[in-house]
Amino acid sequence: MIKIYLNGVEVQAEEGWTILEAAKFYGLEIPTLCYNPGLSNLGACRLCLVEIGEGKNTKLVSSCTYPCEEGLVVHTDTNRVLEARRMMIELMLSTAPNSKVIQDLASLYGVKQMRFKVRDEECIYCGLCTRMCAEQMDARAIGFQNRGHKRKISTPFDEKSYECRHCGACMYICPACQLRCHGPNPDTVVCNACLNMDPTCTEVYDELQCWMYDAGRCGTCVRPEEEEGEEQEKKTEPSGAQVK
Repeated sequence: MIKIYLNGVEVQAEEGWTILEAAKFYGLEIPTLCYNPGLSNLGACRLCLVEIGEGKNTKLVSSCTYPCEEGLVVHTDTNRVLEARRMMIELMLSTAPNSKVIQDLASLYGVKQMRFKVRDEECIYCGLCTRMCAEQMDARAIGFQNRGHKRKISTPFDEKSYECRHCGACMYICPACQLRCHGPNPDTVVCNACLNMDPTCTEVYDELQCWMYDAGRCGTCVRPEEEEGEEQEKKTEPSGAQVK
């Protein structure tokens, strides 16, 4: 066992564990898209970014590929991490705006706008389908081709693959194949139908405060009863009649 620090709490982790595995073991939610426990780790989506280190010597790493080390200091939900995740969600929305999975992530992390040109390629290049085909189905019928903006997933030489078994596993695991609630022709790029209230603790602190205890303990999203009573008195006329 090795000792690491997760959000300021000293915990024990098994040797060989990644940061993501340690965080999941202790109940910390880190978003992922390209990660699947039955497949090899790729770190392609960058949604699982966390901040490691202390002081000015910190950096962002993908938690699904970075191994736990003795004395490693990890912060899973700092403002820097949250901003990076929002940027990655926004980029993925530009390539697969019809994905319900990505739209749900946009609502969860408060992504309300699209600052990139919508390409609508219906693929975020997470590599889940290629790894599923190779590692679980043992077919290797599809793979990555080219680099940069020409990168794509296809069969060798773009020809019919006789290794393909038409099992549908690649479509089953694909996060871009699940159509958003509004159908194939929505009115807006960003749905936000399931938008959550933005956490208020990050406006005061550098990271989320309610991951390890009841929401409201830090006091930024709740007010004492005395304050609520004073506000209620201000809305009441001297005669006792309620102001409408």
